[in-house]
Amino acid sequence: MIRVLLVDDQALIRGGFRALLEAEDDIEVVAEAANGEQAVALALEHLPDVALVDVQMPVMDGIEATRRIAADERLSAVHVVILTNYGLDEYVFNALRAGAGGFLVKDTEPADLLQGVRVAARGDALLSPAITRRLIGEYVARRPSPEPQGLDVLTNREREVAALVARGMSNDEIAAHMVISPTTAKTHVSRAMTKLGARDRAQLVVFAYESGLVTPRKS
Repeated sequence: MIRVLLVDDQALIRGGFRALLEAEDDIEVVAEAANGEQAVALALEHLPDVALVDVQMPVMDGIEATRRIAADERLSAVHVVILTNYGLDEYVFNALRAGAGGFLVKDTEPADLLQGVRVAARGDALLSPAITRRLIGEYVARRPSPEPQGLDVLTNREREVAALVARGMSNDEIAAHMVISPTTAKTHVSRAMTKLGARDRAQLVVFAYESGLVTPRKS
């Protein structure tokens, strides 16, 4: 059973999401929060698998709540998914940097929302290749090119794998590309995340671009 925490300051939106999620046999909404402060407290109380978190809320916004959840070792198994009305915006990028595992637009199709919750619960990033290119192209590319940091801790294989993750490849696709087994690909990804202190694949993607390991494509 996938345990979900809903975080949104609008009760009507929370009610709609709850009705949709609890209609599924494998998903349970364990708590609801109306602001980020409540979200952190309820995450500690219920230890959900997934926290669906709105960005703009009173008392504490979703980015700060995400940062606190990601920084708390007791909540290391909680996967934060940001909910936004705006699609790709700077709030989303900042939330990913804070530790979110991905994001969903609030008006997404119900089937896509349910699939997103299941993907997040597995620990996979909710970042398609197209979304990654646009996100990075719009925000990372605006920043001064940083000096690559931390790359020296990765082996050549791990660097290659991190770059492929940043291009949006799954473990199976990485395995096929590198002619290795999916298990080996998963091991390389896990080791790269551990060495870089990445909470999940989404943070590995952000690191790959910010460090200069991968550069934004023009199209």
